[in-house]
Formats: sequence, C-alpha cells, structure tokens
Amino acid sequence: IGSPENLGKNWSSTGLPFLPAEPFFVFPKGGIIMEFKSDLMDSDTLKRCLIRMSHQILERNGGTENLCLVGIKTRGVPIAEIIRDNILSIEGKEVPVGNIDISFYRDDIEPVAYSPKISGAELPFDINGKTIVLVDDVIHTGRTTRAAIDCLLKHGRPAFIQLAAVIDRGHRELPIRPDFVGKNIPTSREELISVRVPSIDGEFGVKLFTK
Repeated sequence: IGSPENLGKNWSSTGLPFLPAEPFFVFPKGGIIMEFKSDLMDSDTLKRCLIRMSHQILERNGGTENLCLVGIKTRGVPIAEIIRDNILSIEGKEVPVGNIDISFYRDDIEPVAYSPKISGAELPFDINGKTIVLVDDVIHTGRTTRAAIDCLLKHGRPAFIQLAAVIDRGHRELPIRPDFVGKNIPTSREELISVRVPSIDGEFGVKLFTK
C-alpha cells in the first residue's frame, strides 16, 4: 500500500504523497495512514495570509534592498514564489528566489530518530551580506530549519537569516522561532498539517490530518 504503484491517484508526480479529496492518504516511509480531519484555511484565507506575511517581511526589512527568499522544498518553494509575486505587486521590485532541498525527512510527521538530509541547494545569487528569508510551509520541531541554516552557511555568510512559516504547529525541540508566521495552530503529535499549493496538490488551502 505504501508504493506509488499501489497508491495510484493518491501519489503526486513529485514522489511525495498526494493529499486527495478522499479522507486519507498514505505517507511512504512506513506506510503511515493519515485521515482527513478538517479544513483550516480555504483558498482566499491562505492568499490573504501570504499577502500579510509579504507586507510584514517588507516592513521588518525596510523594503527589498539586499532581500532574498529561499524556499525549503517541497512546498516552501512555491510559497516563496507567491511571496515574491506579492512583493512585486506591493513594491514594484522583484526579489530573487532560491531553494534548499532537504529530503527523506518531514519535520511535521517523522519520528525524532530521523535526521534531515540535505540533497542540494539552488541559490542563483551571492548570499554574502544579504538578508535571507527562509520560507517553509509548516514548522514543527525546528530540525528542518536548522538543516536549512547549516546549508546556507556552507554557501556564504548572510548578514541576517530570517524564517517565514505559514503554519507553526508547536512541539519545538530546538530554540528556533519564526520571524513571520501565518498562523499558530496547536496540534497533537498524532496530527499532520498540510499546506496545499496548486502546482503540487491542485488546490490552495490548509488541511488537518490525523493518524
């Protein structure tokens, strides 16, 4: 049941579990079955959330000078691109976007025993002296964020590293706190929050699943 062949339409083209309209999906590592529980944000609410976060990023940094966005794959990348587009609409200036790929680990579902594994980074700009805003969909233990910071520091020395997360679900294991948060949603460890983006999931919103 935990393979793309058996999951059929429940498996996305990215190799990650596709979260369908049906009331469950299967996470590949260990075949963990998650059941749909509730909608946390619809499309319009999530769009307004990201517009607000875009304004906060600009206000915190006094505009776009030396500002760069780095999305944490998978869903952090399209979210970073949406924030870039919002900033372009607000300021009339385009902010460069890169990405970091941390695979074989999901901060919002995997047991503590698993470790983040950095697969690579695409940073089409010099990060030295820049303000880097890491963008992720959900922050949980903080281990994914730490791995992303470690990856950045191997590529240079930014002036500042900030963190933007659409959802903060709590249960932190490291002293890491987002600078920009769309919404704080307390959860149990048996639950998973999925930020849905059209390029991956075919819809826009935030859903809650449970084991």
